[in-house]
Amino acid sequence: MELITRSPLQNQMVEEREVISTSNTNFIEANTTRVSLQHLKNECTIPVFAKDNETTISHYQFVQKTRDIVQDLFPEFNVAEPDIRTSHIIKGRIPSAIGKPAKELKEHEKTLYYERCAFVMEIPEVVENVNGNKLALTVGGVRAYNQENLFSKKSPEKFKVFIGFKNVVCTNLCISTDGLADQIRVNSLNQLSEAVENLLGQYDRIKHLGMMERMSRYDLTQAQFAHFIGKLRMYQFMDKTEQKQYFPVSLNDSQINTVVKNYYHDPNFSCRGDGTINMWRLYNLFTEANKSSYIDNNFERNVNAYDLTNNLVNSLQNRTGNWFLHN
Repeated sequence: MELITRSPLQNQMVEEREVISTSNTNFIEANTTRVSLQHLKNECTIPVFAKDNETTISHYQFVQKTRDIVQDLFPEFNVAEPDIRTSHIIKGRIPSAIGKPAKELKEHEKTLYYERCAFVMEIPEVVENVNGNKLALTVGGVRAYNQENLFSKKSPEKFKVFIGFKNVVCTNLCISTDGLADQIRVNSLNQLSEAVENLLGQYDRIKHLGMMERMSRYDLTQAQFAHFIGKLRMYQFMDKTEQKQYFPVSLNDSQINTVVKNYYHDPNFSCRGDGTINMWRLYNLFTEANKSSYIDNNFERNVNAYDLTNNLVNSLQNRTGNWFLHN
């Protein structure tokens, strides 16, 4: 694998705006708004546990602490400004504005926070070349207040963190199983720091790159691809007991439609002229379709796409049966 060094990205303050779902320049596109780190710090309230008024760990603290840890672990490189996406805005108002019509509220009388927040940050000087694509080492995380019981006393809070790569050509995230910690539960910022450090320390970057490089060596014919898509559609409607017999698939029906559309029309990862497609391209069709997943389950579905692709590659490599590829 070739290690490429390029100049660091300029730090930029991103403008808050709504994401257009047809764009392919964002790591997630499911009804999210881009905000800056300073916006989270200076303009958002911090939810508390209602029974004891204990504060939660804020989105700002989560993002900033993760960035500090990444910078400490990679002191020779610059860490880019985080790309932050939020959704499900929770609006409020200051006490003096009680009873005032919403249209008459002044900006200083409004309060807000976001129920869900996802972010990624690149180490833009560390880029690997895999299957002709540049992949930038990337760290990110998710926080969703809807998964907390804020009406009770303070309890362990839930976080998700990943380390992996972002495909520079399309911003698709590439996350391996050992690169995602989706069950972090902590009581303090110090405990969160330890969990993030543990994940970054155990991640096997070389193995991850090797598994992705292997994908390009195996192809599906058009007939195999069509058979695979048919099995995916069948899987969606099986009862849960029957699904357990097969490799789990978390892409939904509309995302499978996106995979089929992009099989023909994606500018980077569509099929060849004879209809064949290698598994690296198919994997990127999965991760592109996954951008429509909500913040809550985006990273888990991304890992499922990685595991599903490798399950298919293992069958092709070892010439073993696979329900998704054979009758």
